[in-house]
Amino acid sequence: MTSPASPPLPATARYTPAITPWRQTVAVLISAGVVAITAMAVAVLAFFIGNGQSPEIVPQLFGHFGLAALVVWVLLSVANGIGATRAWFLAAIAGFTSACLAALFATTATVSAGGNPFTPRIFEAVLASLVSFNLIFILATIAAEVFLAPRVLHGILAFAPARPPRQIALVRIPASNLDEGELTHLERQPVDKARADEQWDNYCAALVAEGWETIEVDAAPDLADSVFVEDAVVMFGDLAVIANPGAVSRRPEVEAVERAVRAIPGVTVERIELPGTLDGGDVLKVESTVYVGASSRTNAEGIRQLRSLLNPHGYTVVAVPITKALHLKSAATALPDGTIIGDPALLEVESLFPRFISVPEPEGVAVVELSRESLLMSAAAPQTAAMLSSLGYRVVTVDISEFEKLEGCVTCLSVRVR
Repeated sequence: MTSPASPPLPATARYTPAITPWRQTVAVLISAGVVAITAMAVAVLAFFIGNGQSPEIVPQLFGHFGLAALVVWVLLSVANGIGATRAWFLAAIAGFTSACLAALFATTATVSAGGNPFTPRIFEAVLASLVSFNLIFILATIAAEVFLAPRVLHGILAFAPARPPRQIALVRIPASNLDEGELTHLERQPVDKARADEQWDNYCAALVAEGWETIEVDAAPDLADSVFVEDAVVMFGDLAVIANPGAVSRRPEVEAVERAVRAIPGVTVERIELPGTLDGGDVLKVESTVYVGASSRTNAEGIRQLRSLLNPHGYTVVAVPITKALHLKSAATALPDGTIIGDPALLEVESLFPRFISVPEPEGVAVVELSRESLLMSAAAPQTAAMLSSLGYRVVTVDISEFEKLEGCVTCLSVRVR
């Protein structure tokens, strides 16, 4: 195995804001506070000017509108916390409702503080204040909630400290009966279980050496193909699509993989349901294009369901006929720049790919993107490794010969979560 020391993250690496619950809460409280203070200041200033700039009235105004502002702050903190700033009309409704309730509360408190009994006539006067004494406060609250609150909230979140891209790899230890795995296009050969375990350890070590955190899915000693964890789930950023393997014997693998995925913070989960079938090895992602192999393991209904799940997220699903290999990624994968590499002998249609490079060895069709500059691939394809190195990539190779006997490749043995 060739595993050079991991280089620092490239300057072009993509970062995501570290928006923690604490930061979200602070942003919500400050955005609501800005609205409350703005509405109070506008109302006090308007009445101060309207009453001949008399200093004597200022304490009364601050007492009344300060209480109203406090109530607005509390109410809008709740409203903004549940998404009132996502659309202007939601913000307007939240501002209007909060301001009216706050004005009624403050006016009632002011009347009660003066020792006046709360009679029906007083109640009418309190209601009438909404379109008189409190009107400026209400209008200022609505305007500030619509125009100021979203900018303040998003501005605070935008300045959240950056964090490196998430680099998690889900892996699963080989089963005790690994040599009983499903075979479709290869003749069965003896599998050296001890050597397979050693190769799996080295594969995981290569990922760790390249800065990936490995998380082991619960072992499944009796599920022969469970080491090929990629087939159970496909990740699209924070969206996990739980697959429905085409081989019935592999469907019990999915439960533990789903548990592991659900334990990753921020991940949402969707599923492919019968009669749809889909293996993760048939899904090749290239930016916003998702190529899906129409193979013996992935059927038309599975592709249709995946297309339906991904279209709202901006992905385009392209179906690729596959009959000469187990999965699409048994025949082709993608380089970080989007170029497809593969074996033309295993592909029915190369023209579906806008950029395609043929590899000199069948074992060279599969690469795992470790970073924008680094690739992981099988040690059984030295000519392909040399070719990719000549294209400017740093290539890390691992021996996975025991898994290749079972139609496996480097992509099959992990699920990368980024």
